[in-house]
Amino acid sequence: MGSYGTMSKPVIKVAALCGSLRKASFNGGLIRAAIELSKEQITGLHVEFIDTSSLPMLNTDLEDNGRFPAEVEEFRQKILEADCCFFASPDYNYSVTPLLKNALDWGSRPPNVWAGKAAAVVSACGGGGRAQYHLRQIGVFLDLHFINKPEYYLNAFQPPVKFNGDGDLIDSDARERLKQVLLSLQAFTLRIQGKS
Repeated sequence: MGSYGTMSKPVIKVAALCGSLRKASFNGGLIRAAIELSKEQITGLHVEFIDTSSLPMLNTDLEDNGRFPAEVEEFRQKILEADCCFFASPDYNYSVTPLLKNALDWGSRPPNVWAGKAAAVVSACGGGGRAQYHLRQIGVFLDLHFINKPEYYLNAFQPPVKFNGDGDLIDSDARERLKQVLLSLQAFTLRIQGKS
């Protein structure tokens, strides 16, 4: 008789990237909630926040014989080791934020570390849809494969209150919807890897 460990799902490693630097960012709150949900309610999913704030702005002069600055090398390695990606992106002027675009661009330098990975995107702001569509377009070139459903746009300013003063997600319905996104990402990742 097989042990429980051999019957359980493989652990899916999720690299979570936030498009905002603000300390109490609502999008950062979505990532913290995703980490909590993965620990408490979803078996076989490990979400890790990947800090991109120390990445220099993309400048190929910083590359040296195929090597990147140390913080870029470390970032790229974390993306390589992940099975899939989870983006929390506000909408800046109808597009993704410079912080997120810079991380995407560094990861795309040859060899492209995003290629072949499943991905999901969520947004907490007044809008969010336009940034998500731009991110999906970028994903086509990067060979990222975004889940289509469920879509997740959280209007953070509409009652009831969704976040506390620290930017933590406190709305139970929003948390449940976020859980469904993570479950969809997990299932799609397993499918892409041929493990479903």
